[in-house]
Amino acid sequence: MHLLAITTTTRAAGTGPHAGVIALNFQGQRYSFVSSATPPPSDQQCRQQLGVPCYNPQEIRKAYGVDGLLSQGDDGKGQTIIIVDSFGSPTIASDLHTFDKAFGIPDPPSFKIYTPLGTKPFDPNNGTMVGWAAETTLDVEWAHAIAPGANIALMTSPVPETQGVQGMPQFLFLEQFALEHSIGKIISQSWATTENTLFFPGGRQVFSSFNNFYKQAAAAHVTVFASSGDSGVANPNFHGKIYPFPTVNFPASSPYVTAVGGTNLFASTQGVYKSETAWNGSGGGVSQNFPEPDYQLHNLNSSDQKILKGNRGVPDIAYNASGSTPILVYLSFIPGQAGWYTIAGTSEGSPQWAGLIADGNQLAGHPLGFINPALYSIGNSNQAPSAYHDVTTGNNTNSGITGYNATPGWDPVTGWGSPKAATLLMDIIHAQSS
Repeated sequence: MHLLAITTTTRAAGTGPHAGVIALNFQGQRYSFVSSATPPPSDQQCRQQLGVPCYNPQEIRKAYGVDGLLSQGDDGKGQTIIIVDSFGSPTIASDLHTFDKAFGIPDPPSFKIYTPLGTKPFDPNNGTMVGWAAETTLDVEWAHAIAPGANIALMTSPVPETQGVQGMPQFLFLEQFALEHSIGKIISQSWATTENTLFFPGGRQVFSSFNNFYKQAAAAHVTVFASSGDSGVANPNFHGKIYPFPTVNFPASSPYVTAVGGTNLFASTQGVYKSETAWNGSGGGVSQNFPEPDYQLHNLNSSDQKILKGNRGVPDIAYNASGSTPILVYLSFIPGQAGWYTIAGTSEGSPQWAGLIADGNQLAGHPLGFINPALYSIGNSNQAPSAYHDVTTGNNTNSGITGYNATPGWDPVTGWGSPKAATLLMDIIHAQSS
């Protein structure tokens, strides 16, 4: 699957193995272009002229309750968010500054790019590089939007991650490098491969090596996020053909990773939360590789246990992701096409949850680290309604492969739901201290 947020055609999100982005301008073309000398399009303009919102940082913060954290000064100060991507973007530093200036966000205290494996010259005619540059832009701009006081550490690989093993050893090296050099306490991964593409000896080694690293990261109080995927339960093999049965993605399926699914967020143009439904592109289901972790075994009900049958369920939580409810990014790496773009996919969720935990680390006064046990104990308590937006409608059936339904409580489409940020973070802090 490689990156989870980019498709090279204009189509409805969730209609194919790589679906995830809706990128239209006001005339219905592929790109949402606005001159760099002008402000970004307003959400009202997008709704009137595109028929979809284009949420900005202030709206998303309001909808998920992040604004309350920021107003009290819990903006991620002193924290570092590690973002891992292939190639990166040649214009990411200037694009982030433009994004920040447009929305009144301060530049991050520190933005560093780490390339211990080297780099490759950016080729704007290379679709793979362009896709990863857009992914990088989304990850950096929106992690920063949720935690404007946090440092950003972008780590890039010169090898593209696709299906199976390719690119995965390089990503593991980068993450090990980050841990060994104490770069930060939060890692965001907006990429994946179908679990089944690793069901051979070399792939099994990838499972083992990554999962051993995630155990090590948890022991070092590092929080690790992964996007669950943009094709529902219909994920591709090495040749791009869909497996004829439900599948999930790795690393989201690791029991030591917090997997982020996707929703349709319906909010006003002032960011007032109205409702959410499951996005049919939300990766989710049951791992065919990892057994059920204790935090699921002890906190999920009998109906969930019948679905899991002793295996790891994905995702753990969710966030806006649908191409029908996209967000704005600014990018300028395509010659002559610098401007504002709408973008979507579960790649939104991983970096924004990373930003949320950066805020939470500051609030707690220490790294929250491995949060899954707390997320599940909160979900399985009377605190759940004040901590999560429970998503109970929709499913992740996709491309003819029958998926799962969103239900009250945890489900294999949206996990426990999306955050009511300020309350959820306090609940995590209390759960970990009890």
